[in-house]
Amino acid sequence: MMERKSFLQLGSLGLLPLALKASSRSKKTKLKIPSHLIKGDTIGIVCPAGFATNEDVAPAVFQLQQWGFTVILGETVGKRNNTFGGTDIERAKDFQAMLDNNAVKAIMCATGGYGSVRIIDLLDFSNFSKNPKWIIGFSDITVFHAHLNRVCRTASIHSKMCGSFPIDRSDADPIQIAAIDTIRKALIGEPLHYSIASSTLNRVGKATGELIGGNLKILENMSGSVSSPDTTNKILFVEDVSEPLYNIDRMFCNLLRAGKLDKLKGLIVGGFTSIKPDTPDSPFGKDVYTIVMEKVGAFNYPVCFDFPVGHQKNNVALKCGVQHQLVVTQEQSSLTEIQ
Repeated sequence: MMERKSFLQLGSLGLLPLALKASSRSKKTKLKIPSHLIKGDTIGIVCPAGFATNEDVAPAVFQLQQWGFTVILGETVGKRNNTFGGTDIERAKDFQAMLDNNAVKAIMCATGGYGSVRIIDLLDFSNFSKNPKWIIGFSDITVFHAHLNRVCRTASIHSKMCGSFPIDRSDADPIQIAAIDTIRKALIGEPLHYSIASSTLNRVGKATGELIGGNLKILENMSGSVSSPDTTNKILFVEDVSEPLYNIDRMFCNLLRAGKLDKLKGLIVGGFTSIKPDTPDSPFGKDVYTIVMEKVGAFNYPVCFDFPVGHQKNNVALKCGVQHQLVVTQEQSSLTEIQ
C-alpha cells in the first residue's frame, strides 16, 4: 500500500539561500557514503522539480515494494503549479521533510524537468549531513548531485526516476528492466560494474578517481555557484537531450574555459539523444564525438563514448562521489565501483 506521509514538524523554512551562508567544503573533506538499504527500509518519493501524479509514480512504488522496501509519498506528489510539482516553498518543505525524517533511508525524485535549482538554496542539509541518505534521480536532479558532492560531500545515485518504471513489467524492454534493476543493486550495496564495446573514437587508458557528473546543461548552469563541481582528479560523466549541436559545443567550451576539463582523471560521454537537427542553410558541421575530442585534445586521460547513461532506456545507476576505476581499451570499456 502507498502511504501518504503527513509531516507535521517541518520547522520554519528560511527564504535566504542557506548555501550562501556556508562556504564549500574543503577538497580534503572525506566523502560520506550513506548506509545501504535492507528489506523494510523506507524510501520517500518527492517532486523537487516537475510535477507527477499518483498514477505516474505507481509503477515505481510497486517495484520498490517488490524489492522489499517501504514507500512513502511526499506532499508534492499529485500537486501541480504550472510545470512544477507545487510552488517553490511547497517543494522545498516537502524535500526538507524527507531530509529531516531519519526513518527515510533514501529519497527518489519522481521526475526531472526543471525546478531543482529554484529550491536547492532553501534547503538545510545540517541534519542530512549527520544522517546521510541516498538521493536518487538524474537530468534536472543533477543540481542535487553537484551540490551534495561539492557542499555536503555526500554520495548520491544518478539513475532513472519514477517515470521510467514500466506499467507492465512483463511486456517491458529487457534493457529497460536491467537498467532499473541497477537501482536496486546500488541501494543494497551490490558493487556496480559495467562493460561495453569500445567506440573506435575512444581514447584508451586507465583511471581511478571519484565519479561525478550528470546532465551537461545543468553542470554548465552550476558554474560560478557554490554547487559547481570540483573536477580535479575526478572521473566526469556527461549526458544531455534535445540540444542542438552548437549548444553542445558551447557547453563543452564553458567547461573547458572554466577549468573543468584539464585536471580530470577520465571522461565518460553518455547518451546525447534527440539532438535538434541543423538548419539546412546553416549546418554546424561537427558531431558530438568531434566536439568532445576538440575540447580534450590537449589532455591525455581516457575518454569513453556511448556509455549507457542519459535520457534513454539503457540508463544505468551510477554512484556519484564514490571511487571508480575506468578502463578503456580498443576492445571494451569498463567502469567499476571501488569498495
